[in-house]
Order: sequence, then structure tokens, then C-alpha cells
Amino acid sequence: MGQNNETELKNIKKKIVRIQIIGVPAAILIGLGLYGIFGANGNAFHPVLNDRKVIYSMLVVGVILEIWQFSILMPLFKKQAGIVREKKT
Repeated sequence: MGQNNETELKNIKKKIVRIQIIGVPAAILIGLGLYGIFGANGNAFHPVLNDRKVIYSMLVVGVILEIWQFSILMPLFKKQAGIVREKKT
């Protein structure tokens, strides 16, 4: 049973890393969107970040990706915690 838990734990960690890598563009989109709204004031480092429609679209896509990432990661974290808790007892 211990070996099975170890392989399952490794698989969960691999899935978590993959999902976190997929989540990086979402964080970048949110960051650029917030910069375009609050920091640029019409003088952004890239002209696209001066367009409100583009900025709001970036925020919407980024937030949707983050919500998706969160919904995938939470069950994985719970499963990982359960396996670690079993392993300690």
C-alpha cells in the first residue's frame, strides 16, 4: 500500500506542476490588465495596453483561467494532503 501511495503522490505533484505552469499566462494577463487600468494612464509601454476593450478582455480571460486553475488544483491539494496524512499515521 505504501508504494502505491508514493506513486500516486508523485503523479499528483506532476499534475500540480503542469496546472501551475498553465496558470502563469493567466497571472501575466491579470497583471498587464491591472497595469493598463491603474498604471498606464494612457502612456503604456505597449500601445495595446492603452485600449480599454483589450485590457478588460485580458482581465476576463485571465480571471477565467485562474478560476479554472483553482478548481483543478483544490481537489489535487486535498488528495495530496490526505495521502500525506495517511503516510504519517
